[in-house]
Amino acid sequence: MHTLLITEPNTINIARAGEILRSGGLVAFPTETVYGLGADALDGGAASKIFAAKGRPSDNPLIVHLASPSDAEQYCHTSELFYRLAERFMPGPLTVVLPKRDIIPGAVTGGLNSVAIRVPSHPVAHALIETAGVPVAAPSANLSGRPSPTTARHVIEDMYGRADCIIAAGDCDFGVESTVVKLEGEGVTLLRPGAVTPEMLAKVCQVELSETLNKSVGAGITPESPGMKYRHYAPDAPMYIIDGSDEAVLAYLKDKTDCAVICFDSDTALLRRTNAYSLGGKDDSASHARRLFAVLNDINSSNGVTAIYARMTPKEGVGLAVFNRLIKAAGYNVIRLDNHGDE
Repeated sequence: MHTLLITEPNTINIARAGEILRSGGLVAFPTETVYGLGADALDGGAASKIFAAKGRPSDNPLIVHLASPSDAEQYCHTSELFYRLAERFMPGPLTVVLPKRDIIPGAVTGGLNSVAIRVPSHPVAHALIETAGVPVAAPSANLSGRPSPTTARHVIEDMYGRADCIIAAGDCDFGVESTVVKLEGEGVTLLRPGAVTPEMLAKVCQVELSETLNKSVGAGITPESPGMKYRHYAPDAPMYIIDGSDEAVLAYLKDKTDCAVICFDSDTALLRRTNAYSLGGKDDSASHARRLFAVLNDINSSNGVTAIYARMTPKEGVGLAVFNRLIKAAGYNVIRLDNHGDE
């Protein structure tokens, strides 16, 4: 497949990308969270191309990106709570799962009667959706299971030759995918954590955390949100989270070679090693979120890495989203050093 690579997202080039979407093609584009791989959400055949390009399981639902919260009326059944959330968090990194209207094909929703709706704040994403004139179904623009792309370089590596067009427009702001919530009465259930944190949501309504948030989901479970069921964000080498004091982590890794280490700015001894990557300050969860996927993608490009060890990160605020991505990338393998045991 020939891929049109756009490095200057001006009005003319955005119009070309919009025409590709209207014609049933695939366009990779930046959002404030990660790069997305988009198709016309009203065209089941076009949406099916996303699954083929990514190697994505067909029951893993897509998120429908809109230019305005009010556009949701055409595609799903909204509520007063949806508009309260929209007033506070849209445009932005929040996705809301709502009962769908028949106009949205089953290929987009994984056969579910609900649809995930989001209004991105990135100016290129917003311009593309408005110019295309159609809702855009888009998961992250990576091969299924691999780390999501947050830089133009990484999306080109995964999607050149698989997408009809790539809009390369720098790095994404937040670095982890959007928060996903499902409306439950007067409150929401958090299905996937992101930059809109439980603490922020709690200022609008009651918040419950999904029982499967940071746990492996069985094969018989139908995912209500991307990221719930299948292994995501996984690098090529086996990955482990190491939970322990600075001293215990340093001692554990002392004799391990041919591995990559994900750590913090304060881990000066670890950072002297080959294939050591910092997420930022130890308590800077916003930095961890921005850097995580870029680090995982860079490790994939390194030669001779046989294992990856990542330091445990904080779990408060946006840190919950970082931990969620780490635990899934590691296949739920946590090494607890100070407790003298692995799990």
